[in-house]
Amino acid sequence: MMPSVTRNLLPVSLRGQHYILTLSCNDARGIVAAVTGFLAEHYGFITESAQFGDESTGRFFMRVDFSIEAGGPDFEKLRWQFEEKVATHFGMQWQMVDKHRKSRALIMVSQQGHCLNDLLYRYKTGQLAIEIPAIVSNHESWRQAAQWHDIPFHHLPINGDAAKPAQEAKILALVESLDIDVVILARYMQILSAELCAKLQSRAINIHHSFLPSFKGAKPYEQAFGRGVKLIGATAHYVTTDLDEGPIIEQEVARVDHTQTPDDLTAIGRDIECAVLARALKYHTEHRVLLNGKKTVVFK
Repeated sequence: MMPSVTRNLLPVSLRGQHYILTLSCNDARGIVAAVTGFLAEHYGFITESAQFGDESTGRFFMRVDFSIEAGGPDFEKLRWQFEEKVATHFGMQWQMVDKHRKSRALIMVSQQGHCLNDLLYRYKTGQLAIEIPAIVSNHESWRQAAQWHDIPFHHLPINGDAAKPAQEAKILALVESLDIDVVILARYMQILSAELCAKLQSRAINIHHSFLPSFKGAKPYEQAFGRGVKLIGATAHYVTTDLDEGPIIEQEVARVDHTQTPDDLTAIGRDIECAVLARALKYHTEHRVLLNGKKTVVFK
């Protein structure tokens, strides 16, 4: 079943507080009517709505972008009444957020900086509506880039496996103290422990080349060149304890041929990695991604 999307335009003068509601539950008759009816009763004006029923799992997913006109309830009252009148009845997993609150992102990077630089550019130009309270790296390479953007840089090296728990404890402390909403592994070349993966569940995004698991280890583009691949690409996904196998948010591929060198493949691949990671982050921070077991529903 294809997701349906509805968009309406509301004059600026009539707009009030703007929110995004996302939900999932077992599919049943009347969900859309219950949600839209509730919003109408509480001075809600829907500007965008998308829903999808997954016949293979029997789950229903919905994202509603709406405003509350003058005379409507405040945010906390609206949330409480939605829980009582709609969510409980359908057994929903749901959240309602202020649309204009920017997500707070912590970026983690090692020595390859193409994804970091791309994210910083999109952040600086307003293409990504995020705040970046910190950049973390196990190397010093990108300190000056962080300073140029007035972003605090935290060098957290790892000197042997024994040092990893202490280093990850510092990462988690930053996540908690800075009220981080999403962690971005922008070519951070360290495997997170199962404990940290669990604590960052559904709020850590990783990017990797789509050759996995065919071309693991060092120099994957050279390995791909040696096998004469015809497609290269990248995958952005949520981090889980299963290495590089978390729910996929976004992917892209490019066609290549025998005339291109390993350096050509690397350059093409890095461009794709940047674009895919940026799109995945945008979808996540706009609350367009809902988990559906080991996969995702992405309302674009």
